[in-house]
Amino acid sequence: MSELVKDFVETGKARIVDAPQTASERAVHQVEHDRSFELPTGLFGTTVACYLGFLGLMLAAFATPELGIPMAIFAFIIVAGFAVPTLWTRLKPDGVANPKTWGAFAREGIVTNTGRCSARDATIQMLILPVLIVLWGVAVVTIAALV
Repeated sequence: MSELVKDFVETGKARIVDAPQTASERAVHQVEHDRSFELPTGLFGTTVACYLGFLGLMLAAFATPELGIPMAIFAFIIVAGFAVPTLWTRLKPDGVANPKTWGAFAREGIVTNTGRCSARDATIQMLILPVLIVLWGVAVVTIAALV
């Protein structure tokens, strides 16, 4: 039938141990406080530039007095959304890792949960959405100009 686990522990037939660590958990414990995501800061700057470029494109194409305040709010949210994590990465606890330089990033790539990713692939994955948003803005402005 069934027996209580407590009885096995008390009699010494069983012992309680910690759960085994996965490879990603071991990697996290090896470099403590890595807040840089192993990416150069230029990639984040390019992302912000694409988002603000989209807003600037929309503001230039559809400029009305009523659009100024919403665009300023959008710009503030974008800048704050990247500035706060940037400040967070610059806090200096013991063992903090700095962002990779472009040379180290090109040489080593980054390690993801599913394995190593080359610098080219990581850059494409990171910038595909911001670039597509800018191209979408160009398409919208072009359609509005032609109609």
